[in-house]
Amino acid sequence: MSDSLAIVDARTASGDPVALRALDGVIVEMDPQVVARPGDDVVDAHGDVLVAGLVNGHTHAAMTLFRGYGSDLPLMQWLEEKIWPAEANLTDDAVYWGTRLACVEMIRSGTTNFWDMYWHPVAVARAVRDAGMRATIGPPVIDGMDPSRVASTARATTEFLDAIAEFAPTVSASLAPHGIYTVSDATLAWIAEESARRNIPVQLHYLEAASEIDGCVQRYGEQPGALLERVGLWSSRLVLSHGVWMDDAELELAAVHGATVVTNPVSNLKLAVGGVFPYREARARGVAVGIGTDGASSNNSLDLLADVKVLALLQKHTTNDPAALPAPEAWAVVTGALAPALQGRSSATPPGAGLQIGDAADLILVRHDAPELAPGHTIDNLVYAAHGSVVRTTVIAGEVVMREGVVDDEAEVRAKVVECARQLGVV
Repeated sequence: MSDSLAIVDARTASGDPVALRALDGVIVEMDPQVVARPGDDVVDAHGDVLVAGLVNGHTHAAMTLFRGYGSDLPLMQWLEEKIWPAEANLTDDAVYWGTRLACVEMIRSGTTNFWDMYWHPVAVARAVRDAGMRATIGPPVIDGMDPSRVASTARATTEFLDAIAEFAPTVSASLAPHGIYTVSDATLAWIAEESARRNIPVQLHYLEAASEIDGCVQRYGEQPGALLERVGLWSSRLVLSHGVWMDDAELELAAVHGATVVTNPVSNLKLAVGGVFPYREARARGVAVGIGTDGASSNNSLDLLADVKVLALLQKHTTNDPAALPAPEAWAVVTGALAPALQGRSSATPPGAGLQIGDAADLILVRHDAPELAPGHTIDNLVYAAHGSVVRTTVIAGEVVMREGVVDDEAEVRAKVVECARQLGVV
């Protein structure tokens, strides 16, 4: 490994020549005249297009183990009859290799940073480190809606958080209550306090299904947004996954408190949750929005270039407006520019701003000769025509993790996952 990287003979999305140097994982020079220095790891782009890496704001990486298992079922039936029983048999080894396979897939398709909520989180952290990726990891919290389990849940969760912290700086910890229908209000209140105390984010499945609203009203006599306010969860540290059934009042709460919403359009379509995230209404209020794939068992791909097209087309279709989510804005969503919390930033990046000096060296080189990108209009075609195969090189924290389309150990990782899936009885 080298502490410095030079990428030469690249092009911007608009076709202008560009080169850069990164030192200790940060871009320090960016200009067409940049030249490599002794000791640099040099990547000759040969005219490939240099763009920011993609950010997967919500997934369950190790669920590559269950890709294709339990397909074509409604959300709760899929969870209760297939996924949760299979997950009861997970081991550290299975989660490690399942996460490694997810990392291979994401690296190959241009994702450099992802947010994960899954069991055996230390195995997840180890896999992320070994793959060379960047991730925010949350050990799932489920207390069965039993307030008496707050203390035991808190002890187990804090042990995991402390263990994940050992994998810094490219791996960071978050709190991850599964949902308002699996976690009691007492535990949610503890999570809010712990998030503030540690200054770490909270990932929460939120209003993926309409039944969450009715269930919340029946249990607590209040709407989900009011529940989050009562337990103290609303803050700029809160990352809500899905948000399909957020109404105007919910979106206003997210905007006022600076929360982030991560939409998962392909997973939502496959599980037929019955609605589409109200993107235009969210952005009109200034809500930070990202995109996620969800797990490979409900997508079934981790290719964000495929998913961002679905996001854009869904918004156009549901609003009857072809300009509802234009390509440059969709690209800003998939690169995390409109959801600064997903990248540890304090403010959003304007659409079209691109990579800048001082940014983390998390970037990809897109094949200049990819037929999907011809004859030009690169960002439009990345959004509407491309898929992960257009990515030739992936760089994370200044390290080349895929060079010329090759990810080290890919064959071994795939073989290990097949073996683990057989042991779990899901293939």
